[in-house]
Amino acid sequence: MMLYTFSLAPSPQRVEIFMKEKGINIPSETVDMMKQEQLSDNYKEINPRGTLPALVLDDGTVISEVVAICRYLEISNPDTPLLLGEDAKQQALIGEWDHRLESEFLLPIADALRNQGDGFKGRALPGVLDIEQIPQLVTRSIKRIKAFLEILDKQLSDNKFVAGDTFSMADITAYVGISFAVWVQISVPEELKNINRWFDEISKRNSLK
Repeated sequence: MMLYTFSLAPSPQRVEIFMKEKGINIPSETVDMMKQEQLSDNYKEINPRGTLPALVLDDGTVISEVVAICRYLEISNPDTPLLLGEDAKQQALIGEWDHRLESEFLLPIADALRNQGDGFKGRALPGVLDIEQIPQLVTRSIKRIKAFLEILDKQLSDNKFVAGDTFSMADITAYVGISFAVWVQISVPEELKNINRWFDEISKRNSLK
């Protein structure tokens, strides 16, 4: 197998942290997104979508969605910590919160980042399509990010971790999202004490150091 990744980007970070938590080692190759190597002809032969990460299996199958990669690794390594849940209820709750974090938190951060400034001019969406920026999305996205932080803080008021009593994929996505939000000058307010308690605690994990 081979993992194509770029450790500074949020989506590859989610997979890399997941692998560290499970103790999985897979050969990897860095595709430098700062140099737009993900859009090169060589990389698009591997993943025509021009996105990262991408996991190439031994039989040549390419998996290029974060959750799909992690699910493959989870099922293939059942004797390591289960980060997607042990039973139906736990899997459902982790899946729900991980999806909400991606759609209601990570995506607005990406929209706020990519729809302003010259760095993403004509590149407002990841992948091979040339999409113009929509500056009006920035203000809306900032509101969505701040609103979701309130939702997350409430969820953590009754739970040690995002989806319950055990560390899971949802915590990985939340951690990466909070770190990603700094790119658009948003940090967790001091008054959101539950997020700050949780963040300080999980930051001590070896996979996040």
